[in-house]
Amino acid sequence: MNDNSTPSERTLRQRLLRVFAYFSQPLFAWIGLAVSVLVGAAMEPAIPALLKPLLDQGFNSTNTIPIWLIPVAVVSLFMLRSLASYLGDIALAKIAQTSLQSLRTQMFASISVADLRLFRKHPATALANTVVYEATNGAVLLLQSVTTVVKDSLTLVAFAGYLLYLNWQLSTIVVLVFPLVAIVMRAISKRVYALTKASQQAVDQLAYVVEESVLAHKEIRIQNAEQHQQERFHVVNTGLRRLAMKSAIVGSAVAPVTNFFASIALSAVISVAIMQSQANHMSAGGFVAFVTAMLMMIAPIKHLSDVSSTITRGMVAAERAIDLVENVDVEQGGNFQVARARGEVALQQVRVRYPGATEDALHQIDLHIAPGQFIALVGLSGSGKTTLASLLPRFVECSEGSVSLDGVPLPEWDLPCLRSQFALVGQNVIMFNDTVLNNIALGHTADPEKAWRALEAANLAQRVRDLPQGLDTIVGHNASLLSGGERQRLAIARAIYKDAPVLILDEATSALDTDTDSLVQASLRNAMAGRTTIAIAHRLTTIRDADCIYVLGHGRILQHGNHDALMAQGGAYLDFIRLSQS
Repeated sequence: MNDNSTPSERTLRQRLLRVFAYFSQPLFAWIGLAVSVLVGAAMEPAIPALLKPLLDQGFNSTNTIPIWLIPVAVVSLFMLRSLASYLGDIALAKIAQTSLQSLRTQMFASISVADLRLFRKHPATALANTVVYEATNGAVLLLQSVTTVVKDSLTLVAFAGYLLYLNWQLSTIVVLVFPLVAIVMRAISKRVYALTKASQQAVDQLAYVVEESVLAHKEIRIQNAEQHQQERFHVVNTGLRRLAMKSAIVGSAVAPVTNFFASIALSAVISVAIMQSQANHMSAGGFVAFVTAMLMMIAPIKHLSDVSSTITRGMVAAERAIDLVENVDVEQGGNFQVARARGEVALQQVRVRYPGATEDALHQIDLHIAPGQFIALVGLSGSGKTTLASLLPRFVECSEGSVSLDGVPLPEWDLPCLRSQFALVGQNVIMFNDTVLNNIALGHTADPEKAWRALEAANLAQRVRDLPQGLDTIVGHNASLLSGGERQRLAIARAIYKDAPVLILDEATSALDTDTDSLVQASLRNAMAGRTTIAIAHRLTTIRDADCIYVLGHGRILQHGNHDALMAQGGAYLDFIRLSQS
């Protein structure tokens, strides 16, 4: 994610405006929240305001206040406060959930079209955590905190106005406390912000360690690496605990400091009030009302002092979510479109070097594939086979040279149109926890008859008929209901269903046993019919019938020709065959 302006360079006002642009709807809910906050804040001084006439008039022989009015006033006051609080909570929930739905939709849409570098830079757990958890937690924390700030600030204004009405001299003492509290909150909030960002990075690291351990549980056990993973987890977990404790220590300092300043103000007010009462400048009711109002101010002051760390946590989480919307590079394509390409592929002087690498993954590659031709890419691991195949759907961009489909350079193609021309069957098959039909028709209109034809061609129709609900059977996480060979054939069925003019086979049979391989090979032959096919393979059964075989080594084409010609030449291809059969 690119960001031209870091959060630390923005003012708090700029950051709040940026975040709340995503939480501006629905308008009627904001109006309801504003009204409830205003009513709630206005009701707070009414409580001490009731005490003054009660003490000055209610407890003497000349009482003029009707007895029935007292409970009516008290009950009405608390009912109005409660109703305002209830409606405010509903309005806040409406704002939060409506805005969150929109923000999550925008985040997921942004990830769906993001430049592929995003997925190399950020682990899947970090992205999922931002979309699912951080957006929700950040939004709720921030909205609740800002509502608290507004409500308690208005409450303090209402109390301050009432105190000024009662006694402006005493009110001056109280007002002097606020700048001191503001200075403390400002200093602490900066420190909490830094600690919160570091804590969220530590949470991402912890989630990544867990993700690796879950995905690689078999490898960890076969290598007896449980202790090693536990030590990795312990290091990150300990770092997270330390950051959390630092944040707690800093955040917890706010309340004691605030209470200290409040106690100074309270002692000064009581001393001055006693002197004024001796001079008959203040009645007992006025003094009690003033002190009550001042003491009631402590709660909103404490809320405001405590809320700084909550706002910071919410701000950091919300900003990370918004960064996924605003600062993610989007894949760029051209405007060229065609319903169906002929399948002619050409690479001219192509060079690829990955960021941070010291050597080229591909170097000076020249290659031409005629429509309907079957070519194979062979070579040792790291020779550049997968990189070369990944150039075609633009999963990888070339550093130099050009790649074209039907004579049109790939950057000039409309990106969705370009990728619609390719079908991919890889070694690591990815299936979704959905029905067989939806897995086959992925991204296309589901047609049961067409799906059955694809399954027949993939030699998987009978197995699907035997499933409890046939095409409508949920296959489980990554098609756990099926065997490895069946998953592979389901991927081939998906490729056949797509009916793209170019088929890419990336080690499609390398993990299969001999019996399963023969079934998959038959399926592949059906899938390849009438299509340009690019096969990356180690098995002779896959590459023997290729029209042309390209032998790669260290990112270069070492040899090319059909199987018989290359066997006659010897060299790298013969070494490869001997190695694959050993």
